[in-house]
Amino acid sequence: MGEVVAPRQATEGGASVKGPVVVTGASGFLGSWLVMKLLQAGYTVRATVRDPSNAVKTKPLLDLPGATERLSLWKADLAEEGSFDDAIRGCTGVFHVATPMDFESKDPENEVIKPTVQGMMSIMRACKEAGTVRRIVFTSSAGTVNIEERQRPVYDQDNWSDVDFCQRVKMTGWMYFVSKSLAEKAAMAYAAEHGLDFISIIPTLVVGPFLSAGMPPSLITALALVTGNEPHYSILKQVQFVHLDDLCDAHLFLFEHPAAAGRYVCSSHDATIHGLAAMLRDRYPEYDIQDRFPGIEDDLQPVHFSSKKLLDHGFTFKYTVEDMFDAAIRTCREKGLIPPRHGRSGGLCLSAHPWRDGCDDSRAGFLRKKLQVHVDAISIYPFMRRWQCGKFYVPNKHGLNVRSKSGGGQFDV
Repeated sequence: MGEVVAPRQATEGGASVKGPVVVTGASGFLGSWLVMKLLQAGYTVRATVRDPSNAVKTKPLLDLPGATERLSLWKADLAEEGSFDDAIRGCTGVFHVATPMDFESKDPENEVIKPTVQGMMSIMRACKEAGTVRRIVFTSSAGTVNIEERQRPVYDQDNWSDVDFCQRVKMTGWMYFVSKSLAEKAAMAYAAEHGLDFISIIPTLVVGPFLSAGMPPSLITALALVTGNEPHYSILKQVQFVHLDDLCDAHLFLFEHPAAAGRYVCSSHDATIHGLAAMLRDRYPEYDIQDRFPGIEDDLQPVHFSSKKLLDHGFTFKYTVEDMFDAAIRTCREKGLIPPRHGRSGGLCLSAHPWRDGCDDSRAGFLRKKLQVHVDAISIYPFMRRWQCGKFYVPNKHGLNVRSKSGGGQFDV
């Protein structure tokens, strides 16, 4: 069962105090920003996290304005049946944001798909048992809508991804698309059977500033052209975006809107990888953004995600795609998650910043023929030139040929 951690008392007698509401996955990219927006709107918030003792994850939440009076942390884990029961008991709403997002999982069935679906159903059962939950708002994904063999020009809330196609092709992120699709369908069926008010919000790729300490998975994809993370280029081929702040506003808007029902796409901009690369090159000349993408057609047309249903309720988007990327890049730089520029002359920098503690940039380290990179390093591609032989040249003072690559650990040189 969930354990209440650092409980706080809501202000009594104030008409502005609303709730309580639960936010799952509250320490994450979307969850933490949503907690902030709910506190700003006067809600009492029960924030669930897997490890409330992890100060790196919880401090950004506890430091939010209004947290002392109206925020409490609750221990809960999608993999543990019933662990959300205590947090949900007595609440008026649930924002289910938490989801495993390990694209590199060696056991996706047990590490991503099952926890996502089982956790979803555990939360639905807790809402039914509580008897006080007037609405559940589930954060779905564009990956539940448009993953199929042939892309259509337009998608909306009535479309569903082809789960069999995902499991057969196993494209980057396939386990996430499958898990979210199965979880949402199971929750919709349960809600219909038991009379629960269940709404899904389908965001496209979420970009913007963030409170968490680490690089959000969404931004690993969105900033792939900056970091040179080539496996994510396929996701950016025909891509759609929404600003994190707009998305959180949509969660609150639909939670409060009396006529809201069913699924809602939340997407403000469409792009192709070519258009995105051109915008980033123009806006950030200090980064070495590719202008050619082998295997990706030059004459791509954008694929549109229609937010008409959401807009028809009166919702408006506030941010441009430039706003999104400016905020994301600024925040990543401030947190040392990406370098301020690419090292065309200075070369690969393996100091505590930007790659963080644990890096060995000593001459002795290079003489040992090992290049130590911290596990939090997102990519070393942008600091390298790729040759036809498949090796990488690192233009730093030691001059290395890197023959293997990974998301952290040692590189043979």
